[in-house]
Amino acid sequence: MIALCLMAQGCSLHATDEAQAVVAQADSLRTQGGMYGIDEGDSARLAQAYETLGTLSLFTFHFSPSYARACYHYGRLLREKDDPVAAMQVFINATHSRTREYYILGRVYNNMGDIAHLAGEFQLSYNMFERSAKMFLLSGDTTAYYYILNDMAFELAEQGKEKETLCILQTIKDYGDPNLEKFTYLTQAKLYLANEQYDSLLLICNKSLCDFSINYVFKARAFEYIGEVDSALYYAQKVMTLPDASEQDKYNMLYILTHYNTDITNEQLLEKTSERADIGLTLDNAHARHAQASEILRQDVNRKPNLAWLYAMLITACIIGGVSYWMNRYRQQQIHHELGLQAEHRTEIITQSIKQHIDTTDLERTLHWKKYDRMKVDADLYMGGIVSRLETLKLNETEIRFCVLSILDFSLSRIAETIHYSYPSGIKTLKKRISVKLGTNPQNLRNFLLQLAANA
Repeated sequence: MIALCLMAQGCSLHATDEAQAVVAQADSLRTQGGMYGIDEGDSARLAQAYETLGTLSLFTFHFSPSYARACYHYGRLLREKDDPVAAMQVFINATHSRTREYYILGRVYNNMGDIAHLAGEFQLSYNMFERSAKMFLLSGDTTAYYYILNDMAFELAEQGKEKETLCILQTIKDYGDPNLEKFTYLTQAKLYLANEQYDSLLLICNKSLCDFSINYVFKARAFEYIGEVDSALYYAQKVMTLPDASEQDKYNMLYILTHYNTDITNEQLLEKTSERADIGLTLDNAHARHAQASEILRQDVNRKPNLAWLYAMLITACIIGGVSYWMNRYRQQQIHHELGLQAEHRTEIITQSIKQHIDTTDLERTLHWKKYDRMKVDADLYMGGIVSRLETLKLNETEIRFCVLSILDFSLSRIAETIHYSYPSGIKTLKKRISVKLGTNPQNLRNFLLQLAANA
């Protein structure tokens, strides 16, 4: 199986490089505010990159670092192509990946929340925005975090939850980002509309929402509800002339124009009624697609985790770990045995070399003790390359100094004094730690080091 995975990975290497290049291009365009995938050729390349990285993840038991980003970009592309069902499944795939690119997961959850919002699933949308906020917080993107907080507040406002909405808005206000202010006003206006506080709605529209087309929608609906028909008709007509007005807003404004305008001719009435019917059909179809996508999301959120694969992986890991342990133990025993057989006759030579060349009464002169690099050169020269060998065994400088002094047959108290270690507990603990790392016991440490030097 492992060989098969390696073959699949090798065969996919070129394709993977190309797929990652496509994802990098998508990253760059998104960063610059561009729209990736308008061109059908680019769309096909992004789709292929997503498939390639997903297949590689399946065969190699890990997710390519670019896989989650490919999911995000491809999901965005599918949303632009008005396919929220497929987009939702791709976004779900991203959340199932093991990526630690939290800013990508933040964007993914944000898109999932948007889809749920368009389906009218405001609580589900809130839950996704909440997850998005957590991801942005983990990624350190504070600005994105507070923008998502406002999205969460908006979903609460849609449900008329005044206390919770105002609590989040106060948190955002305390953050003090002036660019966020107009978005919080929009959320507050939505709360006033949901709770039928029309005077407050008109006040905040006049004060803070001039840059939004939704400002005129709110005004039209507020004037409609308080019975000021002429003002409602004025703002409804204004919305119909705005190029950035949404289909939903036009649908609502056409109701006002046809229901309250007594000056409209029968021909105009039929025209606007027909236009509203066409928009309504488009909205119904879109709502059905988003509702289907939201149902896929709900099933994923509510599904019970299948732990069978986890148990299988744990059992496999235990088996592999056990085999590795016993193989490693057998290998260590072989190494120790071979060291004992091969180094016995050299240990005497190493010991004599040490006694001949090392003046233990003057470490400053003979081992340059305060200069590790120079000490290493001398110790390696007179002790059979022991320092280099200990470095390969992942011992640090303090541990290596201890080993050199142990070979010189220093007492624990003198070693502690030389390397500035507390005695007796600290130096004994150090000796035990070194023994564990080298696979021997503290009582045999010096003999083991001598044999190691003889075998180096």
